Amino acid sequence: MKNQIRRRAHGFTLIELLVVISIIAVLAAAGFAAGNAAIQKARKATALATATAIETAVTNFYTEYGYMPKEGSQDTTVRTDSDVDFLNVLLGLEGTGGNVLNTRSIRFLSVREGKAKKNGLIYSAGGNNVSGLYDPWGGPFYVRLDLDYDERVTAQPSSGGSSNLNGRRVAVWSNGADGVKGGGKAADDVRTWGQ
Repeated sequence: MKNQIRRRAHGFTLIELLVVISIIAVLAAAGFAAGNAAIQKARKATALATATAIETAVTNFYTEYGYMPKEGSQDTTVRTDSDVDFLNVLLGLEGTGGNVLNTRSIRFLSVREGKAKKNGLIYSAGGNNVSGLYDPWGGPFYVRLDLDYDERVTAQPSSGGSSNLNGRRVAVWSNGADGVKGGGKAADDVRTWGQ
């Protein structure tokens, strides 16, 4: 009697294919999670760089002129999505009529140009003035200005309470990816003090 040797057909069994597919799916999911975390970290770094640029621009404006780039006698918070006059002053794009604050038209603020109200400076249709400055998540930056000139600002950080910042004329923050101040994920917020 001859020994019958069964030869296995070349190829993969269904179970082997399912195991390989499941391993690839697990690795892909881990890769996407790591990639998303890296993207969020990069957005936070971009937001911090822009917030720091705004703070530096206000400080340089004060050093140049001896007053703040906004009129008033009490500390105020400016939103970069709605107070375009403030941005135009820092960009040297202020008009010639009325009370011009940046009389030498010096460009104090240099930030990247964004698109569709996201991640940068958005210019109006004519291109002569801005319509807003946005963080990487599409929200505004908040700029607290020391308009009573006592070198103390009370900033509104995302942790819910206020921060009294002595020795400062300006503080800048963004509410981060969730767009929520006080609630939500406070760790995603960006601010120019106490990082």
